Amino acid sequence: MSYGLNREEALALVKEYIQNQNMIKHCLASEAVMVALAERLGEDNEKWGLAGLLHDLDVELVDADLSKHGLEAEKILREKGLDEEIVHAIKLHNEKAHDEKRSEKFHYALAAGETITGLIIATTLVYPDKKIKSVKPKSIKKRMKEKAFAASVNRDTIMECEKLGMDISEFAQICLSAMQGIADDLGL
Repeated sequence: MSYGLNREEALALVKEYIQNQNMIKHCLASEAVMVALAERLGEDNEKWGLAGLLHDLDVELVDADLSKHGLEAEKILREKGLDEEIVHAIKLHNEKAHDEKRSEKFHYALAAGETITGLIIATTLVYPDKKIKSVKPKSIKKRMKEKAFAASVNRDTIMECEKLGMDISEFAQICLSAMQGIADDLGL
């Protein structure tokens, strides 16, 4: 199925709008997580992957201002002809920019999935070898409980995984495995 942009076009767009290499890696991690979640939930992994890859397209444009983040991406992606459901999920991954609330599996998966990538990377970086392949799912679950660890990571958003029918253990396992699969791209 065509979603208006293919993966190569989406990645080129990410690299056009985002200069920070760590933010690009975050987008790649989010894409991998979304593909894995789509596979687990029987959803379209191309569609979900595009949402993960493109979700932070406007982060530098709006200087990470959460009152605007997602709204500029919505305009850009609509102009590019991206599928409306993907555009909508991208808008909803940040509820601070509008009054609309997440209401579908696709929305919850993107919000929870992109958020847990930060916790996984922070956990990786405290390992002696700083290699994501060394990280265990139980470490992610343990770090979830430590509010001071990676304090900017919203645990409530991650827990929206329960709206996908998954507990934190399964969700952490899926997301960690997805990111381990692209360890070289992440530099971890």
